[in-house]
Formats: sequence, C-alpha cells, structure tokens
Amino acid sequence: MGDILHALPAVSALRAAQPQLEIGWLVEERWLPLLRSRPNAAPLSHLPRSNAQPLVDFIHCSNLALWRRSWLSSATRSGLAQLIRELRAQHYDAVIDFQGALRSGFLARLTCAHDIDIYGEDSPREWIARYLFSHRVRTTGSHVIEQDLELASAFAATPLPYTPPLLPHDDEARQWSRKQMHERPLVLMNPGAGWGAKCWPAERYGRVAQALFAMGLTVLVNAGPAERGLANQVATESAGAARVVEPTLQQLIELTRLSALFIGGDTGPLHLAAALEVPTVAIFGPTDPARNGPFANRAVILRSHRSQRNHARKSAPEAGLLTITPAEVLAAARNLLGHTL
Repeated sequence: MGDILHALPAVSALRAAQPQLEIGWLVEERWLPLLRSRPNAAPLSHLPRSNAQPLVDFIHCSNLALWRRSWLSSATRSGLAQLIRELRAQHYDAVIDFQGALRSGFLARLTCAHDIDIYGEDSPREWIARYLFSHRVRTTGSHVIEQDLELASAFAATPLPYTPPLLPHDDEARQWSRKQMHERPLVLMNPGAGWGAKCWPAERYGRVAQALFAMGLTVLVNAGPAERGLANQVATESAGAARVVEPTLQQLIELTRLSALFIGGDTGPLHLAAALEVPTVAIFGPTDPARNGPFANRAVILRSHRSQRNHARKSAPEAGLLTITPAEVLAAARNLLGHTL
C-alpha cells in the first residue's frame, strides 16, 4: 500500500505533464481500490478515466501474494500466463519500475513482447533488480517520493514537480464515512503497523483519545486486517472515548478525506493521510521519516533521537519509540487542529 501511495505523485505529475499518454498500472489485486473505487464495475483492464478511476487508463491485477505460496501449481501458472498475455496485448512502449524489487523487475521483463524501455533506480531496494532495467536512473532525493519523481522525470525527459496524487472517489463509501462522524470533527487513529517495533503502545493512544474526545472530537480507531485486537485495546484504554471501525479500503479513503486529523505510525494509512493532505501526527521509531514520512501535507513528525533505522521486524516496540509521551502527541494534535477546536 505504501509503495503505491508513494508512487502516485510521480504518476500524477506525469499525467499532468503529458495528458495524451495512455498509462497502465500493474497492481496487486488487494490494492486495486487505490486506483479504482469500484473493482467489479468493468473488466479490470478497460475503464475510461473518471472520478472512480482518475489516473490510469488500464489496470492489470496480479496476485503474487497467493502465487508465491505455490509457484508450481497449475493455478499459479495459468494466472501468470494470463497476466503476461494481457500486458503484452497493450503493446506498452516503456515501463517504470517504482518498486525496485526483483519481482517487479521480472514482471516488467515478461511484458517484453518487443524491445521495451524499462526505467528503474540505479540503486534499487533489491540491488539485483538493477540488472533488469535498460535505463538505470541515479536518484539523489532522500524521500522515496522524490526518488519516484526522478524516475518519472527520466522517462519524461523533463523535471516533474510534486503533484498531489489523484485517488478515486466513492459516493457510497463517503456516505458511510459521514455517518461515522456524529456531526463532530473527526480524528482518525491507526495504532497498527507492519511489525511490532513500529507500534506506539495502545494505552497511550487511549489516553490521547480521551483528551481529544473531551475537546469535542469524534475519535475513530482504524482496524486493518488482523488488527482488531489492538484497535479494541485502544478503545478500552480510552474508556469509551474512541470507537473501532473496520472499513473497506474504499471506505478508508473517504473516511481519511473527511478527517480533521490523522494520528499513527509508519504504515499504509499514514501514507494515505499524507497523500490526501490531511494534517498528520506521525509517530516514528525504527524507520526513517526522512525517507518515507509525510511529505507534502501539514504534519508533525515525532521521533526520538535514540531511534535508529532498523528493519529487523522485531515484535516489541522500539526503545526510542517508547520515549514519546501522550503529552507530546496531544500537543502536536492541538497545534495541527488549530481553528478546528
């Protein structure tokens, strides 16, 4: 989810600079709502641009998360073969690999029914992927959004500015989201993250929720897949001030759009809030916000000087993260809410 959201400004800039381009996106199926609000509205690869699909002309879905569990099965071979046929049938002239992974580079190469330009970073996330690129771009930006813009600029042969990303709209999801607000300004919290070391304690989220609720705000706790227990713990620690929601991805987009403030750690919903330019309190620990923190929105980034970059995926909260207090988070929230209070 984060990789897609970080790449969206670059593709949005490319769309603005060269509106005549026909752009396709190869996406993992579960993240399709970041590009199209109604996944089953039409065949996946053909739908005119609209509010429901504002950015790309073609969408191709992979299911690598499922396929890699059984590469040799007939279902995997059939699904991969169908995807390759679909990609080649579009006769793309170029591919930009924003992910910089071996699997994304491999799929880019498989689209080569003809000689095709493949753009990727000279020093990608997975170093071996660079050998799959025909155009290796030396990026200098510290933030991944800046690096993605440099990749798109290399293809466009002109510098592209940061452009607010185009995300789909969904009227039904928006109506659902409005019902959650109870006619009060909305604060959306997301206590979960990819691994435990990035998770600020639930008890502290609960204390912040209590204070915000007392200020006249609705506080919702987003529960992603497998995060219901953590979200319930925040709600319990808030003494009923916060309420748990389990939105679909379409609903999460619209709920975030309506939020006056987002509070959370380094995870997909944080990047969604940043993409939608929602004021954000970002609580960072073992990951570096200079690389993947909020980029263009109003944000307060809290990170201890004791925290060091570490992607070891440990389960216990990182020591530096634990030095961040509820009082600091609440002060940052007050600062960002400003006239809303």
